[in-house]
Parts: sequence; structure tokens; C-alpha cells
Amino acid sequence: MNLEAVVPEARAALGAQRPMFLRAALFSAVIGALMLAPSFYMLEVYDRVITSRSVRTLIMLTLLLALAYGVLHLLQWARQGVLRQAAEGFDRELGARIHAVVFRAGLLGTRALAQRGLHDFATVREFVGGTMMAGLMDIPMALLLVGVIFCIDPVLGWFALASAVVQGLLAFFNKQATGAPMAKANALHAQARNFVAASLGRADVARAMGMTEGLRQRWLKTQEELLRLQARASDRAGVFTTLSKHVQLLSGSLMLGLGAWLLLDGNFSGSSGGILMASILAGRALGPLVQVIVGWRQVVDARESFARLEELLSRIPAFKPGLPLPVPHGRLTVENVTARAPGMSAQAKPVLRNIAFELPPGKVLAVVGPSASGKSTLAHLLVGAWPCHAGAVRLDGADVFVWNKQELGPHIGFLAQDVALFPGTIAQNIARLGEIDSEKIKVAAQIAGVHAEIQALPDGYETSIGEDGWILSGGLCQRIGLARALYGAPKLVVLDEPDANLDEAGDMALIQALHTLRAQGTTVIVVTHRMNLLMMADAMLLLVDGEVRSFGSPAEVLNAGRTPPGGAVRPMRAPVAAIHATRPTARA
Repeated sequence: MNLEAVVPEARAALGAQRPMFLRAALFSAVIGALMLAPSFYMLEVYDRVITSRSVRTLIMLTLLLALAYGVLHLLQWARQGVLRQAAEGFDRELGARIHAVVFRAGLLGTRALAQRGLHDFATVREFVGGTMMAGLMDIPMALLLVGVIFCIDPVLGWFALASAVVQGLLAFFNKQATGAPMAKANALHAQARNFVAASLGRADVARAMGMTEGLRQRWLKTQEELLRLQARASDRAGVFTTLSKHVQLLSGSLMLGLGAWLLLDGNFSGSSGGILMASILAGRALGPLVQVIVGWRQVVDARESFARLEELLSRIPAFKPGLPLPVPHGRLTVENVTARAPGMSAQAKPVLRNIAFELPPGKVLAVVGPSASGKSTLAHLLVGAWPCHAGAVRLDGADVFVWNKQELGPHIGFLAQDVALFPGTIAQNIARLGEIDSEKIKVAAQIAGVHAEIQALPDGYETSIGEDGWILSGGLCQRIGLARALYGAPKLVVLDEPDANLDEAGDMALIQALHTLRAQGTTVIVVTHRMNLLMMADAMLLLVDGEVRSFGSPAEVLNAGRTPPGGAVRPMRAPVAAIHATRPTARA
């Protein structure tokens, strides 16, 4: 794993915020100095005001103290704003890269790594702009205040450090005692939330078959265990929190008592005001120290998240776009492709093996085969959504997987088995969540034969489809997905079971759409078993167990498929089989 190439990329985003961090550190130094204002005010009152009995001096000291407090709080507010700007700058520097990496990781089958990457990025960003970062910046001044206490009296200084250690130990034991039940409670909470979401998605099935009570009882059982674990963690945390507050309050009083004892015993050379000053300084110094000790888990989490971000970025290097390529004409070439579905191990049997064919522009290829023969995998490879383990899929000679998708995307149309509509309006989905072009949207919908159905909806093209199109019928969702695939007159269209949810009218509209695409010179690949779609294709590809069993005209492939039981159909030997404009041919 080459971390050298990614450390500059990951840390440059933080390094670019160096001016913000330096500004925040400067504010922290001034804030720490202003923390001494109450102590100096107290000393001056005892040493000057009481001895001189000057009201004017008291008024001036009080005004200066009020001014110091105002500047202190203003600088604390400004420092938090600067850290927030640093977090926003970090997001601008690395956010787009992380999103691209996470998206590619999801497409490459590492979905868990992708989801964790977004969470890790958010953790680091929130830490940079959070109160814990401000607490860390207060540590140098807090240590300086402890040094001042040592200058007042070493015994008081050691007592202040001992108080910080005791509170740190209490925070550590609190984390140890509550960590396990809280982790289990969080896991159960996520499990219950996912269970409810899945149940709501199948509420009609559950209600129809009387499963509602079973679902409720299962959820209640999970909730009872969740509440039990939360109660246990809360009880333990309450004990340690009470002890921590007790120690914190007792430390301040004991500091005064210890100073008085030292003074009475003759081991304290200062005045009584020095004892009070030491007590106040101890409270000021211990505050940031205790805050960091108690919240140290946040620091550890941020470091671990940053390390995982480096790992994620190293596993998926930045994409380097090449020279802009011309608009494709639609010539599709599949060169000895072997592939696995994303997430499959390298030792697993490939889903596709040595697939090779060629399709000229403007032709329609039908892909057929039994279940689990690799048809959907081939569809994803043809549009460049999934990578090839060996070989390549080329459009006009260029590899579709490495082709810049922002450049290639408008020329590709893809309708997967899972239509995957996105939250938004129908118009936004057809326009591929890009700029709304009403004329192009209307043309795509008309070719897909869904324009009239959309207009019949209450809000027409502005109808909000909800989560994954749940308010629309399956057939309407599929035809809207088809319109999205046809938006902008793409040069290559791949349709995976486009007739799965269509009625007779939808089938007729689909056939008409294929005729229109052929007339426009669009290359079309359709995965189907409908005879009316098969017979209108220029060529047919038969996949069996991930291999090409037959390739040629529909009549040739269908005749080959009628081989008697036990007979063999010869697979392709040539790496490329061409489809000519006059009549599809195959080489066996």
C-alpha cells in the first residue's frame, strides 16, 4: 500500500488551513492570558483597594475586569468561528475527492468501506471545527497556569496536577464501565431502525398475511434489550459523573485549605491573596485539562478516522482524466472480457469468461440466457459501471470504464433491473438530475411512450416521486427510467429487462422506442426473453454459465438453441465477431 502518494493529498487539505489554525492559536494565547484577569483583580483588591480604601481604584479595576471579560468572550467566539472556517475549508479541499472515492468504492463492491469513508470524513471535519480542538489549543496556556501555581508554591502545584490525574482516571474508568453496554445499545438501535425501515417497505405484505403482530413483538423485544443496556450505561455513568463533580468541587476547597495550612505552618512565603490566586488559577488550569481528558475519546476517534481516510484514498487513487475524446458514434467492441461482480473475492469463479463480440453503430443486440448466466453483469460492464478483470469494453476504441464519466455519461443510456429513481421530481429524474431542458425531457418521454401518463398525473412532470419512486406504479417507474436512459439522444443504450413490469401498451411503446433508436443510429443492447423483442433485433447473444454459447442473427441463435438434449453448441472461438450492416453473422 503506497501511503506516500496519499499522505500529501490527505494532509494537504489540513495544511491548507494552517493560517486559520495559527490565528486560532493566537486567539488561544490571548484567551489564556485574559484568564489571569480575575486573579490579578483579586490581588489588586486585597493589596491596593482594601489597604488604600480608594473607591476610584476599585471602580477602575472593576471596569478593566469587565473589559477583559468582554474581550475574552469575544475572542472565544471568534476562535470558534475561525475553527469552523478551517473545517469548511477542509471540506472544500477534500470533500469532492472523498465523495468521488466513496462513490467509486461503492461501485467496486466495497460498500462498507465507502459508507465508513463518509463517516470518517465527517468525524475529522467536525473535530476540526469542534470544541475539543479549542480545548487542545488551551492546553499550552493551562500548563503555563500550572507553572504559575508551582511558582506560588510547589506543593500547591503538585496538588493541582494530582487533582487533574484523579479526574482523568475517573473519566477513564467511566469510559471503560459504560463503553461495552453503550456499544451494544448503539448496535441494537441501528438494528431496530433498519428493521423498522425494512418492515415499512413491506407493510402491505405484512398486513395481508397477518405478520404485523409478529413484527411488533420482534421490535418490542429489541427495544426492551436496548432500554436495559442504556439504563445500565446511564447508571454507571451517573456514578462516575457524580464522583467527578465531587472531586472537582472538593479540589478547589482543598486547595484553599492546603494553602492556609502551609501558611499557618510557616511553609508558605506568600500572602493570603496568593493562596486565593492559586486556587483560582487551579480552577482555570484544570478546566481545559479535564475537558481534554474527559473527551480524549474524540481525539482518538478523529485520529483513527483520519488514518482510515488515508487508507481509503490510497486504495482508490485520484482519477486523472485524459485528453477529451470526440463524441462517440456507437461502435461497441468487447475484447475477451472476464469479470466478477463487485465484492466477489479474487478466488471466486468469474461471472463472465472470455466474452468477445463487436456491434456497429445503429444495431440492436438482444442478450438472452438462463438465470445467473451473467446477463446483468455484462450490462454493467458495457456502460462502464463495473470494471473488467481481464479484457476491455470499448466504445469507438476507447475503454468505457476509464473514460471520464462526466464526458461519456451524456452519450450513454442505461436502464438496470433496479430502475433506481432518485428523490425529486419526474422531470429531474428524466434530466438525470442535471439542468432542466423541457424540450429534451419531453422528447425522451415521448420516445419512451410515457408522456401522456406523466401529463395525467396531478403535477405532471413536477410530480415528486418520493423515495425510490414509491408513489408510482412499477410499470410507470420503469418507463420513466427508460425515458431517463433515452434523454439527450445517447449513442449507446443498454436496457436490462426493460419489459419486466410493462403491460401490453408498455410493450408496444418499448418496441416503438427501439425502432426510433435504430432510426436515430443508436446502438442498443437489450437483455430480454420476449419473442417480439428478440425478432426485431439485428443480432442475438446467448450466454450460458458466463460463456458465449451462440452469437449471430436471432434465427440462427434460436435454431442453435433447439439442439437436442446432450447435443453441444459450439462456443465462439474468434475474439471478435462482427455484425455487418446488411445481415448479422457469427463466427463459431
